[in-house]
Formats: sequence, C-alpha cells, structure tokens
Amino acid sequence: METISPKLLNWASILDKQTRDQAVMTAGLPFIYPHLALMPDAHLGKGATVGSVIPTLRAIIPAAVGVDIGCGMIAVRTQYSVKDLPKDRKRLREDIERVIPLSAGHNNKQVMATAEPRIAELKRLAAKAGFNPAQYIAKWELQLGSLGSGNHFIEVSADEHDGVWLFLHSGSRGVGNKIAQHHIGVAQHVSRKNQVYLPDPDLAYLDEGTPQFERYIAELRWAQHFALLNREEMMDRVSARFSHWVGGSVRELERINCHHNFTEQETHYGKKVWVSRKGAIKAGHGDPGLIPGSMGTASYVVVGLGNPASLNSSPHGAGREYSRNAARKTFTLEELKRAMRGIEFRASEAFIDEIPAAYKPIDQVMQDAADLVTVRHKLRQLVNVKGN
Repeated sequence: METISPKLLNWASILDKQTRDQAVMTAGLPFIYPHLALMPDAHLGKGATVGSVIPTLRAIIPAAVGVDIGCGMIAVRTQYSVKDLPKDRKRLREDIERVIPLSAGHNNKQVMATAEPRIAELKRLAAKAGFNPAQYIAKWELQLGSLGSGNHFIEVSADEHDGVWLFLHSGSRGVGNKIAQHHIGVAQHVSRKNQVYLPDPDLAYLDEGTPQFERYIAELRWAQHFALLNREEMMDRVSARFSHWVGGSVRELERINCHHNFTEQETHYGKKVWVSRKGAIKAGHGDPGLIPGSMGTASYVVVGLGNPASLNSSPHGAGREYSRNAARKTFTLEELKRAMRGIEFRASEAFIDEIPAAYKPIDQVMQDAADLVTVRHKLRQLVNVKGN
C-alpha cells in the first residue's frame, strides 16, 4: 500500500498518470473522510476513478457510484466435477444464448414466469420508494434477466479441485443507467445553481438532508436491488440450461451475490460516512466476494480481511490498461482466439476490446490485494458467453 497523500491511499502497483491524477482530484474534495482508497484494479472513469472507494461526509457524488448502479457478480458452486460434463460445450453456450438476452438494448420479449415474483417485489419496493421506474424505461420489467454488453459475461468455470461453478456479471441494465444519468444531471444542476466550483462537473454532489439527496438514495437503493435480482434471475436460467445439458439437476453447494457499484452508509474512523464503491467490493472480515479476471483469464472466490485502511474493500476485477477504442486498434481477432484457446466462446471481432491483454494481469491485481482478501478458490473458464 502506498500513501499518495493523507487523503489518498493506493493499492495499485500498475497505475497510469491520468488515473492517479483523477484520484488525487477526487480525494481533494472537502467532504472526503477519512481518505479515498484506490484499489489494485484502478483505471480512469467518469468523474471518479473506477476501482476506488470514496467515503463522503453528509454528501454523495452520483457519478462516483457509476452509471451501472448495483453492477456486480454472482456465482454458484455446483456438485459437479469437470469429468461429469458432456464434451459438446458449444451446445450449452448456444442454449444459454437462447434463454438470456445479450447485448445493449436486447430485452426479454415477455416477462418470464421465473421473473414474475421478482418483478412484483420490485414494484412493491418502487411504490414504497415513491417513484415509478416506467418514468425512466417504459417496459423496464422486460430487462430483468438480461445481460447487457461490455465486460458483462456468463461463464462456466472450474476450481483447483475441478469443481464446476456457474458465474456471471451484470447490473441494473438500462433502467439503472437512466436513473444514474438523471441524478448526475440533477447534481450538476444543483452545483451550477449554488455556484459550487468543481474540478470536474462529474464530481457534482448532493447534500444530505435535501430533497434531491433523498430522492437519489431511494431510487439508487431500488436500482441496486434490481441489479441483484437481475443476476439471480439469470443464474436460475443458466442453472436450468446447465441441468438440461448435464442430464441432472444442480445442487447449489454455495451461492455468492455481491455488488461492486453501490453506496452504503457505514462507520469508519469514528464517523458515519456514505461509502461509494465504484468498481470495488465490500471486503469486511469474513465477507464472501468474487473477483473475476478478464475474458479468458482466472477468476477468484475470496473472503474479506476487513482491512480498515481500505474501508473494508477490495478490487472487483482486473481493471483496464487499454481503452476500448485503443484495444480495438491494437489487437486482432486472431490474438483473441489464441488467448481463448481451450475455452468455448463465440469468436467475434465485437469482443476484441475484451481481450485479456487490454486488462491488467489479474494475478498481479490479486498480489496487490493480499492484505485485503484471502483467496478461497481460483477458477478457470470452460465456457464464456458475452453480448456484443
């Protein structure tokens, strides 16, 4: 761990100047307390750095939560071993692709029976929060159980004992994005109205106790729960298709579901603060967690060590070294195919920007996180599903 300043602690051994400067800028805000914690996977983000833990006193920065509110991971450990699996992994990949809408803008054509109780729960929560999600997305219900694109994925993996895991990454989809963008805009409007100087407009904040703050928190919590249920819904569908493929039901030995774009009120260094983890997971003592690598590399099942300096946090993944545009200009489909050798996936130029070489080496990230989490399992990919 490196102390960049009294207000900025850094766990990233790989850190470019732009990312460092952005973190320094955010850490300089007057309501940061006690300090910003920069995780090993840190890279440049909108307003605030992705891979940062941002504690704020009586204020919150909507862009520091991120536009994919509640994005995170879910994993299920099954009773199966690699030796139990059929040889034709392509059949499973294509089956998963049929039952889960992939890519940005792709939703379910109708509400699935498995999604109905989850949607009913979300409607009750929205009514209690005093808003209608349809003001953001007219048919938001059709997004529950859809993956999205970018670095979102569905995988079948195996641990060091050849135990088979089902693993996926997604968030609150379009409805969460619209909620986030709306409140980022509200914060910017309030800052302009109050003539607040900001080093970056995306660091606009809302003061605790104001109507704008209360409205954001209510809708944020709803979107976080949508994201959690979205992962649960997809995992149930993946589990059903996996069961059909192996010819037997899945017995869940373990299920872990954790956010990495979210805010919670917590007590640190003697004060109640709003902790925004933007590309970071909660890693309090004993907290289960999931840290995936990039497409084609290892993922980790971890348990938190409760490091107080990190504000009980850890990285959420590998972290980008190349922007998406730079990766598309630098790497080729053939290089992606070589990186994915032995893994069943859909070979497409659409995924070049997800090539492992575009990310920090996950093993280095985990080495940097040695005082944040303990590794329980290291997973290798068998099947990978992504949206364009």
